[in-house]
Amino acid sequence: FIYFYRKGKPPRRHPPKKPSSNQTDPVGVYCRVRPLGAEDEECCIEVISSTTIQMHTPEGFKTNRNGEYKETQYSFKKVFGVSVSQMELFEHVAKPLVDDLIRGKNGLLFTYGVTGSGKTFTMTGSPGQGGLLPRSLDMIFNSIGSYQAKRYVFKTDEKNSIEIQTEVDALLERQRRDNNLSVPKTPSTRLKADPEIADMIKPEEASKSDGVDDDSSYSIFVSYVEIYNNYIYDLLEETQEDAIKPKPPQSKILREDQNHIMYVAGCLEVEVKSAEEAFQVFWRGQKKRKVANTRLNRESSRSHSVFIIKLAQAPLDADGDNVLQDKNQISVSQLCLVDLAGSERTGRTGAEGTRIREAGNINQSLLNLRTCIEILRENQMCATNKMVPYRDSKITHLFKNYFDGEGKVRMVVCVNPKTDDYEETLLVMRFAEMTQEVEVARPVDRPICGFTPGRRYRNQAFKDELSRRLEERGGPIDPDMPAAANTLILSLPSLPSCELTDPHDDITLPRLIEALENRQRIKQMLMEDYSKTGVCSHFTNMMKPVLQELDTSLISKDNFIQEQNSKLIEKDKIIQGNKAEIERLEKKTKMQEHKIDVLQKTTKIFEDGKRSLQHELETREQRLQRELSEKRRMEQRMHGVISDTQFKWEKECERRVNALQLEMQNKLWVKDEKLKQLKAIVTESKTPGRPEPPPRQTQGGGQAVQFTDIETLKQELTTCSVAVAMRAGSNLGPGLEHHAVIKRRKP
Repeated sequence: FIYFYRKGKPPRRHPPKKPSSNQTDPVGVYCRVRPLGAEDEECCIEVISSTTIQMHTPEGFKTNRNGEYKETQYSFKKVFGVSVSQMELFEHVAKPLVDDLIRGKNGLLFTYGVTGSGKTFTMTGSPGQGGLLPRSLDMIFNSIGSYQAKRYVFKTDEKNSIEIQTEVDALLERQRRDNNLSVPKTPSTRLKADPEIADMIKPEEASKSDGVDDDSSYSIFVSYVEIYNNYIYDLLEETQEDAIKPKPPQSKILREDQNHIMYVAGCLEVEVKSAEEAFQVFWRGQKKRKVANTRLNRESSRSHSVFIIKLAQAPLDADGDNVLQDKNQISVSQLCLVDLAGSERTGRTGAEGTRIREAGNINQSLLNLRTCIEILRENQMCATNKMVPYRDSKITHLFKNYFDGEGKVRMVVCVNPKTDDYEETLLVMRFAEMTQEVEVARPVDRPICGFTPGRRYRNQAFKDELSRRLEERGGPIDPDMPAAANTLILSLPSLPSCELTDPHDDITLPRLIEALENRQRIKQMLMEDYSKTGVCSHFTNMMKPVLQELDTSLISKDNFIQEQNSKLIEKDKIIQGNKAEIERLEKKTKMQEHKIDVLQKTTKIFEDGKRSLQHELETREQRLQRELSEKRRMEQRMHGVISDTQFKWEKECERRVNALQLEMQNKLWVKDEKLKQLKAIVTESKTPGRPEPPPRQTQGGGQAVQFTDIETLKQELTTCSVAVAMRAGSNLGPGLEHHAVIKRRKP
């Protein structure tokens, strides 16, 4: 046999190995323009072609350098205007992803935009205008409807893989689950649709894929989770409501399977058999999703929702009758439909309290998505090898495999053309333009199983032909056997049901033994009657092989029952061991989850403390910077004041010095004159032959000063001059005193 490329897991490339063809595809980005709410509102978006839109800057916003309004154009893979129907959008965006899903390839489709731009309507739709999600489900079941396996033939486990079991085991599990239900579901209750989701798709809009393998059997599993405040919650998980003390929902964790594919551990996966049932499951989870009323949107999504459609397929056996019992032949592909919460500004939405926290987490997760896209683009365009921070957010961590080449990635950018959303829409456009430049590796095609094609149709044709011939001949009897033998065989009592559901069943086997003994007794009686009545030897010879065949079939059935009984006992032991192991692992998982919660809470506390300390540190640094700048300003001002004062005092000192110098010069001149007069007097007194003058008396009647010695007079004059100079120096300071002494020495 030629094995499938994937073995019980979603098809993907192993990390060390590269696909045979290194072909890549860009991320498909589409744009959908929402109609304006009122006709008199100004529009800032214009669709100028099927791939291009133009942004007009409203009045009151910033303009470019030339003073004119700046008009920017953005290109997409396709632009859908306000008049485009949901059906046309599905044909271009989601239908190729559904075709790939049926062919065994993965796909990711998410809607992106500001709050109130029509993302949820694009993904879900409304009655009569079904969105991408219900149309995808309808197309899947229209394509594989007649090729679906019976319920529980495919079975999911807790490690993101699919197991396969026989129809007998599937029947036993179906009965066991039905018995565990407190209120059995009736067909009427299963098919009763919610009026809010009735008639989502018109019959004439049904789609069907051409890539279905006729010789394979299919089964669909769906799961629905939401990412709220960066925590993952299962929207399909049934919780017992306690009115007195309600329990909060338990968050789920992300894990990596053996093929390095991320999945939500402990998430409920529901097997569905019709599009109506699948959408009912989706709507049951949709009612639990976190929504709130804001100023911009009456039902604003406060979380990112992820609806996962998982398709399991396995080939039929060589006879084309049953599913091949080989786990290695199972191929699993999945399509993820993501409705991202809209980015918003709290100033416009009027958010308070919890809504502010929700908006902060939404904006942070979208920022992480943009960061991952930017780094991916930089690594591809600049040939760098920077680490992409997928783990910073749950939404990016969950879908990291898709950006690494696990399937196609497509994004629908929803925009609202009203001018109030211009700035947010501009950021969305820039992100969309950058996303289109990211290349994703093209997934590898799944090899085809080596069985002969057309097995299912040949087996069905054989059964139809056999049924037709049996109807013509009156039952499952050999053609050579007369009608009397046919009546004889049909007259035997039918065998009771021989299905064993419990190894300790003491009713089924005795009932079967009793029925076989009754048939044997009737057979002996018929043989004796025919022998007594002298039936022809030809009839007897024909009946002998029939009876021998019946005996052989009875013996083989008895052996089969014994084998099944032993298998049930062995399976019961295995089940008990698995239950004990599951309980142990569940306890271990709960303990680890509790530790993770404690660590997350501790981390959050430390992060809050770190943020508060950083904020306090930044505040103190700002205060210190302000004080330093104030100090520098004061120093500059004081330096200016000191310079002005110093200059003023220097001028004043210079003026005073000049005045004192002039005064001292005048005094010295006067004293010089007096000294000259004294010298003249002294000279005259020494002239010979001249008599000495009589001594003078003071005017007040005091004692007269008699100058008899010229040396004594000179000493007195010198002492007087020094005293005058010292008195002048004490008024001028030490520097000027030296100047005065110099001036004094000049005469």
